[in-house]
Amino acid sequence: MAVAKEMMGCSSFVSSSKVFLNSTYGFQQKQNRFLFVKPVWVPMEQKRRVHLRKAAKVPVVAAISEDLIKAEAKAVPAQKEKAVEFKVTATITIRNKNKEDFKETLVKHFDAFTDMIGRNVVLELISTEEDPKTMAPKRSKEAVLKDWSKKANVKAEKVYYTAEFTVDSNFGVPGAITVTNNHQKEFFLESITIEDFAYGPLHFPCNSWVQSKKHHPRKRIFFTNQPYLPDQTPKGLRALREKELDDLRGNGKGVRKLSDRVYDFDVYNDLGNPDKGIDYARPLLGGEKVPYPRRCRTGRGPSETGKYMDRIFHVVMVTHYLSFYAFVNSNTRLLMADMEAESRVEKPLPIYVPRDEQFEESKQNAFSAGRLRAVLHNLLPQLKASISAHNRDLNSFSDIDGLYKEGLLLKLGFHETVKKLPKMVSKLQESSEGLLKYETPKVVSKDKFAWLRDDEFGRQALAGVNPVNIERLASFPPVSMLDPEIYGPQESALKEEHIAGQLNGMTVQQALDENKLFMVDYHDIYLPFLDRINALDGRKSYATRTIFFLTPSGTLKPIAIELSLPHTSPNSRSKRVVTPPVDATTNWIWQLAKAHVCSNDAGVHQLVNHWLRTHGCMEPFILAAHRQLSAMHPIFKLLDPHMRYTLEINALARQSLISADGVIENCFTPGRYCMEMSAAAYRSHWRFDKEGLPADLIRRGIAVPDPTQPHGLKLLIEDYPYASDGLLIWNALENWVRTYVNRYYPNSSLVCNDRELQQWYHESVHVGHADLSKEPWWPSLKTTDDLVSILTTLIWLASAQHAALNFGQYPYGGYVPNRPPLMRRLIPDENDLEYANFLADPQKYFLSALPSLLQATKFMAVVDTLSTHSPDEEYLGERQHPSIWSGDAEIIEAFYGFSAEIRRIEKEIEKRNADPNLKNRCGAGVLPYELLAPSSGPGVTCRGVPNSVSI
Repeated sequence: MAVAKEMMGCSSFVSSSKVFLNSTYGFQQKQNRFLFVKPVWVPMEQKRRVHLRKAAKVPVVAAISEDLIKAEAKAVPAQKEKAVEFKVTATITIRNKNKEDFKETLVKHFDAFTDMIGRNVVLELISTEEDPKTMAPKRSKEAVLKDWSKKANVKAEKVYYTAEFTVDSNFGVPGAITVTNNHQKEFFLESITIEDFAYGPLHFPCNSWVQSKKHHPRKRIFFTNQPYLPDQTPKGLRALREKELDDLRGNGKGVRKLSDRVYDFDVYNDLGNPDKGIDYARPLLGGEKVPYPRRCRTGRGPSETGKYMDRIFHVVMVTHYLSFYAFVNSNTRLLMADMEAESRVEKPLPIYVPRDEQFEESKQNAFSAGRLRAVLHNLLPQLKASISAHNRDLNSFSDIDGLYKEGLLLKLGFHETVKKLPKMVSKLQESSEGLLKYETPKVVSKDKFAWLRDDEFGRQALAGVNPVNIERLASFPPVSMLDPEIYGPQESALKEEHIAGQLNGMTVQQALDENKLFMVDYHDIYLPFLDRINALDGRKSYATRTIFFLTPSGTLKPIAIELSLPHTSPNSRSKRVVTPPVDATTNWIWQLAKAHVCSNDAGVHQLVNHWLRTHGCMEPFILAAHRQLSAMHPIFKLLDPHMRYTLEINALARQSLISADGVIENCFTPGRYCMEMSAAAYRSHWRFDKEGLPADLIRRGIAVPDPTQPHGLKLLIEDYPYASDGLLIWNALENWVRTYVNRYYPNSSLVCNDRELQQWYHESVHVGHADLSKEPWWPSLKTTDDLVSILTTLIWLASAQHAALNFGQYPYGGYVPNRPPLMRRLIPDENDLEYANFLADPQKYFLSALPSLLQATKFMAVVDTLSTHSPDEEYLGERQHPSIWSGDAEIIEAFYGFSAEIRRIEKEIEKRNADPNLKNRCGAGVLPYELLAPSSGPGVTCRGVPNSVSI
C-alpha cells in the first residue's frame, strides 16, 4: 500500500507562502460511507487560527491522520474570513500525430497563428462543491493553454503544455475540467495533472480527441481519476455527470460525422449492397425474423435501391395489386433487405465509429500495412491466373511450399508491375524485404507432414485455433435436434460396428460410461444450408460429425466421420460414414473426409465462435457502457481497457470482411450464406449464461463440478491445453473482479440501487440483444455475485477467449491443406463418374477439392493480418497509466497483484509446454500451446492475450 499511496501523491505539501491542510485521499469506509476533510487555505502568518469544516462525503483513498480528525472535532466556529485567490498550475499532455497530410499541416500552422491573437484552447477547473449562493458548481477563472504557437513544430510524440488556474481558498476539491478548443484542428488530449494542491497531484485521465468549437460547440468535460458511484457523486459534479452521458447518447437522429462521439444501436442492415445488383442484396440481421445482436448506428441513409423501392411500392401495389402481392409473397426477405438496406461506404473511405474508438496511429499503420500486404498477395496470383486459364488450381504440394520459400514477387518476376503500383506500395516493398513472401505457418514449421496425421487432427480439437467445439458424447449414436418435418428424418448413420474395433477392447457402452468418447458435431448448423451452399459455383460441403476416442496417453484419436447431405427422397443416400483407412484408396478418402471436417470447423470457428461470440455479442455491452456508465463510474473504469478498438474493428469487418462479396463470403464454404449461418447459431445456440469458461466446459460435458479441484471443476480430458490454461486465467480474472466489486459494493443493495449500473445491463440485454431479451436464461443483476459473474464473463470474452480463437489463425490456417476454409468437391464413391479420375490421380483430386490458388492466397493474406499484434497492444495485466488510472490506492495495489498473478500464469504455461507427459503440447514436432500465454511482441506470434477484441 505504501508504494501505491506514494505513487498517488498522498504526501502533504507546504509552500513558502501558504499551507493547505487536507486529506483528499484519506478514507475510512464504514457501511460504504466515506469521511472527507475539505482543503482549507491558511496564510502562514495566521496559521494558528485554523478551523476545519467537514465537507460532502465523497470516496477518497489514503488514511486520515488521527490528529487531523481530533482537530476537526474540536474546531470552534469562527467568523468567516474573506476568500483569498491563489494560482495552481496544470500540465497538459497532448499526443502528436507522427504523420500529417498537407491540409493538416496547413491548418496546424493557421492554428498556431490564431492562437497568438487570442483563439486559444481554454480550460476551466470545476469543484466538487456547489456555490451556496448560485447552487451551481464552483468554477475557477478560465485559463489559457500556454505556448501553443511556440510548440507547434515540436516533433515529439507527446508535447507538454501548462495552464494556470486562479481559484480562491474556498474552492474545495477539483473534480472536473472543461476544455474548449477554439482552434480549427482537433487534438488528442492524453491527460491533465495539477500539482499545486496540498494533498498531492490531481490526475485527469482524458485519452480523447477534442474537436474544434466550430464543429462541436459544447465544452468537453473531463473528470479526475476518482471513482464515484452515482449516489456518491459530489454535488458539484452531478449535473456534469448527466450532461456528459447525454452527449454520448445523442438523440438517435441524423447522419453521424466522423468527429462525433455518439454511441447508439442499429440492426445489421449494412452488409448488402443492392445498388450493385440483386446478387449483392443480403437479409437484414436483427429483429424478430432474423435475430442478431445490434451494432453501432451510423445514421447513413437508405441505399438508392431502397429509395426507389420505397417510391414505387405504393404505386405498384395499387395499380397491380394481385401480381404485386404474389411477387412480394415469394421474395419477401429479399425485397425487405433491399428496402431497408443502409447505403454503403466502401473502402478506402472510413466508416463511422465514435471518434475515440478509432484506431490510434500506430494501430492504424499496422492495420493498413496488413491490408496492403493482402492486396499485393492477391494481385500477383490474379496476374498469374490471367496468364493461364488452366493454372487456377494448386497443382502440387510444391506450389504451396513455394508461397513460403520463394515468394510470389520473386517467383513471378513482376517487378515492373510493382513499379506501376501506387508509391506507397513501391515504398513498402522497398523497405520491407520479403513483403510478398508468406511466413511459414507454425503448424508445418516443425514437422512438414504433421497435418496428415490423425493424432495431430485430434490434437487441434484440443489445442488448435478452434478448441471450443469438442464435446463429450453422451449417447450413441448422436441425436439431431433438427425438425424432421422440415429437414426429413435425421437418424445418424453411425453404427456400433463402425467404431467397435477402435476402442482398445471396450464396448461402446463402456467407452460412454468411462467418458472415453467425444465428438465435434457440425450436423445441425450446416445441414439447413447445404442445399443452397452446394448450389453455389465452386462450393461443396457436408454436415459433419467426428467421433474421437480418448487414448490412455490423453490424446484424441478420430475413429469415425459421418458426412450428411440433405434428405431429398426416401431412397436417397444422404449419409455416409468414413472410418480410418486400411489401404491406399481408403487413405485418400479418409484425408478428404478430414478436410471436409476442417472446412466445417473453419466456417463455424470464423462465423460463430470468433465473429459472433466475441466480436458481435460484445458490441452491445460496449455501446451500453458508454451510454449509461459515467467515466467516473468504477465499473466503467474496470471495463475501459477491455473495450478498446472493438467498435472500430467491427465496423471495418462490416465494411470489408463480412459484407456481401467480402473476404469471408469469398473464402469460406457457406459463401453468401455466411452471416445467415451466424444468425442461425445466435438464435439456436448462443446463451450469455453459458459464455463463461466453466459454464461452457460443463455445457459441453468436458468438465464436471468438483469442489476439491482448484477451479471447482474436474476436466474429463486432463491434457486439454485450452481449458487447463484458460481456467488459470479465468480464476485470476474472477478474483480480480471480485476484489474490485467488493470494494465499491460491500452489500448487494448497492448493486440494486446503482441506477447507472442497472441501466447499463438493462440496455445491453433489452436493446443490444433485444431479439433474445425475453429468454429466461439471462442472469439477473441483483447481488454482488451476479455482478462479478457478468463482468468476469465479459472480460474473459474480450481478452482470453478472443485471443484463443484469433491469434492462431495464420499459424494453423496459413497452411491451407491443414484447415481448408472451403471445399470445392465432394468425396466420390464408386458410382460417380469422377471416381475413375480419383483413382488415377488421388493427389490431384485432393488438391482440386481445396481452394484455388487465388482463394488460398487471399485467405492466407487476410488471416495473416488478423493474426498480427500491433505495436501498441495492451495485454492482460497491463493498462495505460497503471499507477493513476484510478484514484483509489487500494485498487491500484490490487491491480498490481493481478498483474503479478498474470505473470505467474505465464510461467506456469511455459512449464506445462515443457512437460513431456502432456502429449497435446509437448513432443517431437508438436507445437507448444501458447495462445493463452499472456504476453507477446508485435507481429504474428501465435501467443499473447490483449485486453480487448482489437483485431
